[in-house]
Amino acid sequence: MPKCGYCGSTIFFGGASANGQRYCNNKCLQSAYILSITKNVPADVLDRKVEEVWRDNCPKCRGSGPVDVHKVHEVWSCLVLTRWTTKVQVSCRSCGTKRQLGGVVFSLFCGWWGFPWGLVLTPVQITRNIIAMSRGPDSARPSDELRKMVLVNLGAQMAANQRANAPQPPSLV
Repeated sequence: MPKCGYCGSTIFFGGASANGQRYCNNKCLQSAYILSITKNVPADVLDRKVEEVWRDNCPKCRGSGPVDVHKVHEVWSCLVLTRWTTKVQVSCRSCGTKRQLGGVVFSLFCGWWGFPWGLVLTPVQITRNIIAMSRGPDSARPSDELRKMVLVNLGAQMAANQRANAPQPPSLV
């Protein structure tokens, strides 16, 4: 099974391709492109920005950090249709745990109703949330996922600056 060139998820079907690489969707393709722009970001600038985000207040509850990436796994099913997702949330540990608990409850009530995948994936997603709640990111240092998100954010800012500074075609008026 192919893996996404950006997030590492397994691609069962569909997705997007570019430069000989497969991605789960266009969002991952765009994030990989933005990540490629950041090759020239100095390490000290990246480290400073990651530390700043990590030590900042939680964007959800405004409480004190550390702030990091928390993954929430959900599954929803209806007869023969099953949809499962993994969403990321940048927040403090408490807000991340609450959201993961919400993923457990959502999957518990909405995941079982599809055959066969709802019956298979509901316990998987619930278990993934429970493991994420019990382990969580290391509170002693920022995670690699946070570092990657900050790098993509810096790349998006760089791309926006490049577009803003690009020469504009002459006006016909």
